[in-house]
Amino acid sequence: MNGSVDWSLVGEVAASAALLLGCLLSLLAAVGLLRLSDVLARMHTTAKPQVLGVVLSLVAVGLQLNRGTDVAMLVAIGAFQLLTVPVAAHMVGRAAYRTGQVDRSTLAHDDLADRLAEEERSAR
Repeated sequence: MNGSVDWSLVGEVAASAALLLGCLLSLLAAVGLLRLSDVLARMHTTAKPQVLGVVLSLVAVGLQLNRGTDVAMLVAIGAFQLLTVPVAAHMVGRAAYRTGQVDRSTLAHDDLADRLAEEERSAR
């Protein structure tokens, strides 16, 4: 061996590591969804590790593909995941709070209570 690096092997190892880590994070999100009892905890575990798991899986697939259109599609999918999942989790959290499914005694700081009280006063 003359000291040159086989970049295809490096790409395959990086893709395998990203895919394994992405799958592990997605599995962690699924386990957290089943194990955690509070709506806010479930919301947190489905948003953060799931999105990172999907993005790592897309990176792994992107490292294996050679066509630019395929990689561009994966980038678009990743961007939509990064944009929509946090917004959806936020909306689920607000809906759970407004319908009384959140134990307010477990919150360290409750910003939404003041805002909802202000909205209620202005509506009268």
